[in-house]
Amino acid sequence: MTMICNVIQFRPAAAPGNLRRPRLLAQAARAGLGAYQRRRDLPRILKCEVLPDDRVILQRLRSEEAELNAARIEAQADYDLQRHILILIAILAEFRMAAPMPVTCPGTAIQAHP
Repeated sequence: MTMICNVIQFRPAAAPGNLRRPRLLAQAARAGLGAYQRRRDLPRILKCEVLPDDRVILQRLRSEEAELNAARIEAQADYDLQRHILILIAILAEFRMAAPMPVTCPGTAIQAHP
């Protein structure tokens, strides 16, 4: 008799919080997800050579995005739309990578039933 693991564990996900932005900004960010490369883009976006811990990355991205969103709402002259979209792309990509992924027992496979 073989033992089959019937427990599926999920990695904890970072809570995305309430990130509601205008439709055009959201569409631009979603469109850019396909070209996002973490190793190339994240150091440039965060303006650092060595990436911080994953938990800190999302905090920094959310903080800067909140500042840019406030500048957008207040129609400040120094608002940078391109940077805002880049940061939104990074936030979406980082949340996607932090999403719960099933972790099964090693050496076992769970077959999907239609």
